Amino acid sequence: MAASPGPAGVGGAGAVYGSGSSGFALDSGLEIKTRSVEQTLLPLVSQITTLINHKDNTKKSDKTLQAIQRVGQAVNLAVGRFVKVGEAIANENWDLKEEINIACIEAKQAGETIAALTDITNLNHLESDGQITIFTDKTGVIKAARLLLSSVTKVLLLADRVVIKQIITSRNKVLATMERLEKVNSFQEFVQIFSQFGNEMVEFAHLSGDRQNDLKDEKKKAKMAAARTVLEKCTMMLLTASKTCLRHPNCESAHKNKEGVFDRMKVALDKVIEIVTDCKPNGETDISSISIFTGIKEFKMNIEALRENLYFQSKENLSVTLEVILERTEDFTDSAYTSHEHRERILELSTQARMELQQLISVWIQAQSKKTKSIAEELELSILKISHSLNELKKELHSTATQLAADLLKYHADHVVLKALKLTGVEGNLEALAEYACKLSEQKEQLVETCRLLRHISGTEPLEITCIHAEETFQVTGQQIISAAETLTLHPSSKIAKENLDVFCEAWESQISDMSTLLREINDVFEGRRGEKYGYLSLPKPMKNNANLKSLKPDKPDSEEQAKIAKLGLKLGLLTSDADCEIEKWEDQENEIVQYGRNMSSMAYSLYLFTRGEGPLKTSQDLIHQLEVFAAEGLKLTSSVQAFSKQLKDDDKLMLLLEINKLIPLCHQLQTVTKTSLQNKVFLKVDKCITKTRSMMALLVQLLSLCYKLLKKLQMENNGWVSVTNKDTMDGKT
Repeated sequence: MAASPGPAGVGGAGAVYGSGSSGFALDSGLEIKTRSVEQTLLPLVSQITTLINHKDNTKKSDKTLQAIQRVGQAVNLAVGRFVKVGEAIANENWDLKEEINIACIEAKQAGETIAALTDITNLNHLESDGQITIFTDKTGVIKAARLLLSSVTKVLLLADRVVIKQIITSRNKVLATMERLEKVNSFQEFVQIFSQFGNEMVEFAHLSGDRQNDLKDEKKKAKMAAARTVLEKCTMMLLTASKTCLRHPNCESAHKNKEGVFDRMKVALDKVIEIVTDCKPNGETDISSISIFTGIKEFKMNIEALRENLYFQSKENLSVTLEVILERTEDFTDSAYTSHEHRERILELSTQARMELQQLISVWIQAQSKKTKSIAEELELSILKISHSLNELKKELHSTATQLAADLLKYHADHVVLKALKLTGVEGNLEALAEYACKLSEQKEQLVETCRLLRHISGTEPLEITCIHAEETFQVTGQQIISAAETLTLHPSSKIAKENLDVFCEAWESQISDMSTLLREINDVFEGRRGEKYGYLSLPKPMKNNANLKSLKPDKPDSEEQAKIAKLGLKLGLLTSDADCEIEKWEDQENEIVQYGRNMSSMAYSLYLFTRGEGPLKTSQDLIHQLEVFAAEGLKLTSSVQAFSKQLKDDDKLMLLLEINKLIPLCHQLQTVTKTSLQNKVFLKVDKCITKTRSMMALLVQLLSLCYKLLKKLQMENNGWVSVTNKDTMDGKT
């Protein structure tokens, strides 16, 4: 999931949401096959166009004539496959059967016409038998090609309606089973219904995943990813929350906890249907209208248009647009978490922008009446000045939001409040529960407000949607953790209540980790590190020796391979966040272990971006080079850790060496994989490399954590020894 919103990290029945797996159900598989045939047809039709446009006065070589016939036959064969798929869809969907069959007949006729007109076997007998071919009837070929494209489009649109209908039907089945789950009273009955619910959710996951892969609109894709992430994580929550309710039927907090999960899942299911059917509910506002950065971008486009047209818009509209933008900056200036320095600077830049606009309007009025060179230059200067002021305002807002987010993530990295709530619940301490529930609520409000500020400066619509998703998740999950903790506190010996609280706490921790990734992506966009997207797994540029050029064509993976790589990359991205959290704990940031760990985390993050088609790595050649450096850095880390282990006692040393001995073979294995031949095995090789890298990153996180603990222990022992020595010395002197 791409992106994209927060990564999907909860397993169980919802784990299938990690990627959209193609062809789970019959109709979905048929649609994918239809699209595959369409992708074969379109290039062939393009070749027909080229042949039609071939100069008539030139003599056709045998090679050209054979090419014409091959293309015609290939088109007819592809149309035949397409029609079979279309007819299969029609047989499964009686309400659309007639329309699909008519379109299939048209496509078949067009294919046969093209095949007949490009048949040049009897070309030598043209004059004697008057045979019509592509050379004597170009109009016929053009008409057939147009009919073919029209009929193919009809079939695809009808197949799309079938898939939409199937997703809606699947959602309705899930909702019906959820209603039964809400009303269940016995544990045995719950197990039976939940089993059915799990199967239905798997089907819905596959269907919605296929749809997400097909979406071209990045904004819709991000919304779909957010909704599917909610469904994935809530599936496990629904299980434990329902079991807790069944175990403690008279507990009000348990029922409140369960209702929250059901409500959120219903909203997410409705959101998927909204995206699939492209129907917005009444009153929904456009997300771009609430983003400061989007507003500034549009405002700058409007003032820059004055260079070409002085009457493009009214002066009042410009003033109103700027005031709306500056009004939204109040989210920053009114925030209790914004520092005094940032607040003053934002207000100063806002005032400056207003003054610059008044100056621009004054020059603009003069330019409309006087067409002199000096006025044109003054107008240009005014445009540049206000653009500069708004750029400075953007920088200040970005600095304010990202600094606040980074500080907040660092402060809550240890999840002290969650640990305290778990302990409080097991102890049954209601007073302590109230105290820590209040602290979690404060933390929740901080995170929600920070997400709101990040949304303003996110820079792209998909990232805005991810910020909104994070904001909603913190808002809802915070309340659910408190209700789950309350249930455990009232029933401190309940294992299921403890398990339920653990699940909600894990969801919170996962969202904190996702927020760290989100912050990094927002910084990447702001600093221009996310440029145009590059195709996954593109091959390296051909070398001087061009003997094998044919084998070096870009090898783009299919949707399932892309989904698999993206899922691996997502897990890698999460591990880089975990590694960064471990690194931040170290007081000595110049420590060799920290430096090597930071380097490895940074490189792993670049690999994660590569799986999304982003970042500095553009080709598989870049990827392989990065992996070689990554493996070498891993070996350097193991050397540093080995040197550190010499300072430890035998037991601690042995424990650390065992971890090192796991990492060293992985480094060597990765080096071996990177040196294997690329030819025809690009996906397989990248898959292996990222899997190895992920295993190495998991070990890195463990190593950093273990080294930090052992270092602290060593320091305490040394300090204790120094204290005793100093005390003995003092006693001796006395």
